[in-house]
Amino acid sequence: MPRMSKGLPIRQKIPNVEKVILVSSGKGGVGKSTVSTNLALSLRNLGLKTGLLDADLFGPSIPKLMNLAGEPRITETGKLIPLVNYGIQTMSMGYLISEENAVVWRGLMVMKALQQLLFEVQWEDLDILVIDMPPGTGDTQLTISQQVKVDGSVIVSTPQDIALLDAVKGITMFNKVNIPILGLVQNMSFFLCPNCNHESHVFGTDGVLREASKHNLEVLGSIPLNEKICTQSDIGKPVAISDPQLAPFYASIAEKVRAKLF
Repeated sequence: MPRMSKGLPIRQKIPNVEKVILVSSGKGGVGKSTVSTNLALSLRNLGLKTGLLDADLFGPSIPKLMNLAGEPRITETGKLIPLVNYGIQTMSMGYLISEENAVVWRGLMVMKALQQLLFEVQWEDLDILVIDMPPGTGDTQLTISQQVKVDGSVIVSTPQDIALLDAVKGITMFNKVNIPILGLVQNMSFFLCPNCNHESHVFGTDGVLREASKHNLEVLGSIPLNEKICTQSDIGKPVAISDPQLAPFYASIAEKVRAKLF
């Protein structure tokens, strides 16, 4: 039965975008934005024209991660022109407000801003748009899921049980709104001591792998807990383009995502 006949909004394609994927987590602090950024850069490294949309209106991270700042220019038709670095087109609420200002909007103002980010950006012929979602399963997630034609989702979690509880909520949400789950990413999977090479499982062992098995989902990759991932992110030089030892972790995930979508 068509969505309109059920009283549901019609999912729209984002103009000039071939494929859309959501990178999501049920819980904050699991490194989702870092994964989104490095995944986008890895997809670009595979030859795909890639964009990165920061859908976290209240805590945008993409400007810092991509070493970008400044207000976007506007076309004659009123569309926002993406800011570009490292060959990636990006858009974020962080470009429209200063770092010091908190977004204290509610309801309609939030939805209006989200609509602008989704449908009023002048993307240039993207093969794939990676949307960095805010944590949780709230209004932003539901709005995007109901209004945008999404080709797949990637769920990020640490192996810790408390993070996995929220990751399962994300799995349930995407199943309810009929968005394919491409797979799970186990972030901060283990810590490898740089001095003695001892492997320490700070957040538990293989929790994401076990949860994926329960839900018949694929684990796209496991990323270590590494100081360079943090420090390089903080200076806007993500490891996917700056560290040849860590880049392959994200490249492997990107290859699996590409194989599922193209």
